[in-house]
Amino acid sequence: MLSMERYQTIISELEKYKIVKVTQLANNLGVTEKTIRIDLESLEKRGLLKRVHGGAILLEAEGKLLPIDERQSAHNETKRAIAKEAIKLIKPNDTILMDGGSTTKEICKMLGDFPVSIITNDLKIANMLDGKDNVQLIVLGGTRIPKSSSLIGAQATELLKQLRVNRLFFGTTGVSITHGLTVFNSLHADWKKQIIKSADHVTLVADSSKFEKVALVRFASFTEIDEIITDSHLNEQLKEKMNNYNVSVKIASI
Repeated sequence: MLSMERYQTIISELEKYKIVKVTQLANNLGVTEKTIRIDLESLEKRGLLKRVHGGAILLEAEGKLLPIDERQSAHNETKRAIAKEAIKLIKPNDTILMDGGSTTKEICKMLGDFPVSIITNDLKIANMLDGKDNVQLIVLGGTRIPKSSSLIGAQATELLKQLRVNRLFFGTTGVSITHGLTVFNSLHADWKKQIIKSADHVTLVADSSKFEKVALVRFASFTEIDEIITDSHLNEQLKEKMNNYNVSVKIASI
């Protein structure tokens, strides 16, 4: 098993149980305890866990990456504000590729006042848009990823290759000037690489808590996105650095 696959398993176990044991991980993954200790050390250096005697625990301090359920439920007011700013960018009859995520769901809640076409691989977004007469909905098929409402697979990938959209709205787990855009799951990373290539205009929607965080798998650099919509808590120095990459930064009022 590759180190990245082990990392993903370790993070997944931490998200479920908040603590992992070296011996149990070694048995489950079929590697030595020494290998697991090296893995935990590497993940601790990335700020993704804290090593303790015999294992590791999930970091809960402010500013650290939280379990997925907590990440998605946090900052709801901020995400609604970002969604309101995003809606201003959508024009009647636009074709939009909508990635899964809590902020993109907030955007979809606000759609329906004028005709648009929405393409998505997210079951929750599709369900949210069902019944909105002004929204033409196209759902990309595939296999549902565990702990996710996203469908990913060969069917979705092939259909995506045939599409060209006006705009992509997507999210990420971590945004770092040094490390770019990152997520925990390699399948999600591969998918995001593909959808970025399918859009004329690429818009990242991410609240300020995502910035200067690094997950496991890098899928894009700042040079691949056109625009970021975030909130007023974004560090001003970070904003200036992103402007140096010719990325437009829009600040949503909370």
